[in-house]
Amino acid sequence: MHTRNKIKLTTSRIVFNGISYILLSFIALLCLLPFIMLVSGSFTSEQAIRFEGYSIFPREFTTEAYETIFRYPEKILRAYGVSIFITVAGTAAGLFFLTMTAYVISRKDFKYRNVISFYFYFTTLFNGGMVCTYIFYIQYLHLKDNLLALILPLMMNVFYLLIMRSFITAIPVALIESAKIDGAGEFRIFIQIILPLLKSGLATIGLFIALGYWNDWYNAMLYLNSEDKYPLQYMLYNMLQKQEAMAQMASLAGKRIENLPTSGLKLAMAVVATGPIVLLYPFVQKYFVKGITIGSVKG
Repeated sequence: MHTRNKIKLTTSRIVFNGISYILLSFIALLCLLPFIMLVSGSFTSEQAIRFEGYSIFPREFTTEAYETIFRYPEKILRAYGVSIFITVAGTAAGLFFLTMTAYVISRKDFKYRNVISFYFYFTTLFNGGMVCTYIFYIQYLHLKDNLLALILPLMMNVFYLLIMRSFITAIPVALIESAKIDGAGEFRIFIQIILPLLKSGLATIGLFIALGYWNDWYNAMLYLNSEDKYPLQYMLYNMLQKQEAMAQMASLAGKRIENLPTSGLKLAMAVVATGPIVLLYPFVQKYFVKGITIGSVKG
């Protein structure tokens, strides 16, 4: 009797697991379908997109959109290098200062932690606006045509600061107190005890910060003049603007450029821009999921 129930239990578990895997695979395929169509559209001719729309497989295969993007490969590679440098440097600096600030305002023995926390929170409600920010960076910090103008604006985010504080408050205070008894200073406690225990939080917030830096093009438009300093997103944005301007000029002149990729170019740009982030995500997925879970429970 016991053996029969065990067999039934095992069979029901196998059926449940099978249905779960099939359902999750179907949902994953639905999530992946837009990206597949994105890649497919980037390899489809402009004429096929215009008259037949998008499809899972390219109807008229062409690499014209990618040829347009990589017509000057040295510019794209240089823009990739600038974006990678800004993303890595900005994410590292942002994580360090953001985590250090979160550690300070999470300490209950810090006298002014509530005042400083309110100061950060106040900036989420009111800010100086774009004009004041632009004047501050240009006239006072002298960051016109400087890559620091792309790093500083996104380095500190109050929302990420509050999430990181919730991660730090989950660490037992006894660890900090025991380190103090052993003679460790505050900075040593932060570097050797706090940071190693924040891997999931650092991965989660780091991914958010990195995405912000990687996708930013607006600050480049405001502060950069030299084309050799353009990040990838702004380089692609300029390329698309020029392509659309050519199409409009041809239309005003009563002409039509049949093979000029516009829709396909947008899709190809999305593939080129999102490729590195898609490749990076699997390496931080484990910490990202854990960090989102902890950040949603604590708070």
